[in-house]
Amino acid sequence: GCLLLYGALGAGKTVLAQGVAEGLGIDPREVQSPTFALLREHELPGGEGARLAHLDLYRLSPGEAAACGFEEVLLGPGVKIVEWAERLPFVVPGALALTLREAASGRREIAELDRQPEPASDGDAGGLRPAGEGDPRRSESGTLKPESWIHLPERK
Repeated sequence: GCLLLYGALGAGKTVLAQGVAEGLGIDPREVQSPTFALLREHELPGGEGARLAHLDLYRLSPGEAAACGFEEVLLGPGVKIVEWAERLPFVVPGALALTLREAASGRREIAELDRQPEPASDGDAGGLRPAGEGDPRRSESGTLKPESWIHLPERK
């Protein structure tokens, strides 16, 4: 499967990736933001080639991301997590799109998008677009209603 993570700096994307990794049996301390490396792969316990691919597109424009050939990784086997997914220049079929934010109270919140935002281009810098009309979780302006957010426990 593939998780596409959207959110501002400090919203908790890497922390969520660490939690997913821990759930898969990978030491979460081994999962760091691949901001400079762009892609880090972790072998899943049990071997047989199963892996977690963790991508961070923060430093790339959509055009640069397209030139990297990430489609092969994202459409291939294993579990994939993409931080700064708004910079992807293509849609990833079957991916789960989540947006994260830090609330005014300091708590982290996660909401599932009903569909992936339109692919980014260099002209729009990968801006997050509201989902389609008719989603009961969204207000008339297209933003998620507060009851649609998942409230996470406070950080220790």
